[in-house]
Amino acid sequence: MNAPSPSLPPPLDQNFLNSVLARHEGRPGALLAILQEIQQNHPRKYLPRETLTYVAERANIPLSRVYSVVTFYALFNLEPQGRHTVCVCRGTACHTRGSRDLLDNLLMSLGMDTREDGERDQLALTTPDGSVTVRTVACFGQCALAPVVEIDHVIYGHMNEQRLQREVKALEKMEQQS
Repeated sequence: MNAPSPSLPPPLDQNFLNSVLARHEGRPGALLAILQEIQQNHPRKYLPRETLTYVAERANIPLSRVYSVVTFYALFNLEPQGRHTVCVCRGTACHTRGSRDLLDNLLMSLGMDTREDGERDQLALTTPDGSVTVRTVACFGQCALAPVVEIDHVIYGHMNEQRLQREVKALEKMEQQS
């Protein structure tokens, strides 16, 4: 007798997950591609615990291995992400050209906690309304353009406070229109 299929909460579509798993079945090293595709198609761009458990069981991969992959690669999210993303580079060149102040002022303007409660070089915070996730990255590799900020996957070099605030206001305007 077959074991019951693990269940998933909405908004995850079991048929979608099964189709992703079937497309990659038998391919060595496919776990990374499977997880990327699933996360990309999740409305909040993250991998819920239930999804990881389902993938592990259906693909016959130990759950610990799935979690190892998800926690190793910075591109994976275990928490819901905002509809928009602002990533601030914290590399040496960007830091020396003011990325720390850009980050702190951005967080303050979005009403996020700016306390010194940990390392600012590894940050991922989402506004309570789910509109914006602010992240930090170690380096974009665009040091000549420092300080660098990425907004919704578009790189902006030589960022300053006024320009960043203008871009964030544009995101807020987009949110109000949708």
